[in-house]
Amino acid sequence: MKRIRIATRGSELALWQANFIAEKLGRESELVVLSTRGDRDQASSLSEIGGQGVFVKEIQAALLDGRADLAVHSAKDLPAEGVEGLVIGAFPVRGDPRDALIGKSLDRLKPGDLVATGSIRRQVQLKAIRPDLGFVPLRGNMTTRFSMADRYGAVMVAYAALERLGRLNLAAQVFEPAEIIPQVGQGALAVECRAGDDDLRDLLRGLDDLPTRLAVESERSLLRQLGSGCSLPVGAYGVVEPSNGQIYLTALIGSMDGATRIRVRGSGSNPIDLGSRLGHELLAKGGARLLEQMNSGGMRG
Repeated sequence: MKRIRIATRGSELALWQANFIAEKLGRESELVVLSTRGDRDQASSLSEIGGQGVFVKEIQAALLDGRADLAVHSAKDLPAEGVEGLVIGAFPVRGDPRDALIGKSLDRLKPGDLVATGSIRRQVQLKAIRPDLGFVPLRGNMTTRFSMADRYGAVMVAYAALERLGRLNLAAQVFEPAEIIPQVGQGALAVECRAGDDDLRDLLRGLDDLPTRLAVESERSLLRQLGSGCSLPVGAYGVVEPSNGQIYLTALIGSMDGATRIRVRGSGSNPIDLGSRLGHELLAKGGARLLEQMNSGGMRG
């Protein structure tokens, strides 16, 4: 097999992830480093510049036009709707899905202290625990986020990022998924390739972890049911019980101001059906009303 060209973003974390997959493949490879719209525009919020897909569209384009053979994504960056002609060939064993604070832990933050995060999902759930805290938006790579811990009371990040970059010493507090439901796909990697590249698909099967695939596919199915581009706070976390193969999925949707938070939990053996069912349940319990208000402009700002 010829040298494998791996498309990736250029951040320290993205390069770590791409090199990790290259090593796991055990084949001669080279990185094709690309800049995405999400990387270039650090001033705007993600919702203003296109939402979840802003970190992957240019990378997927490189696969489709033949500049690269496969791409390594953080699964949380991938929109729930796939791209025609591309498939996720592997979900390797999932990393830690939890959220973490760097800087200060909650018990050291005073009323009115500021927590920096670019995620409304994190903000809404943390506000439910500490309504006396303030929040400021934050974009940028992990090095930028680490540096902000001295400016604000704390910065909220994915624990997996700290783990992969060897910075676990920065974690002041780590939240279990029962406390703060992670983002869809958080902690997982997704390796994408062209649907018709049978040789690469065969190679990637060796990296695919079935429990991770089942869990992440259930989370992505739920997000599709809500609308792949849903800009409301949404969290979902699936886990497979080894004893019976059942997928247990917990999910949340909330209002932008955090006043409303709807949680559901369920189990099943088919990840697509499970995610769809719980997505319907979230909508029926008030999520549809929240989406309608959001789309009509009643919850903006």
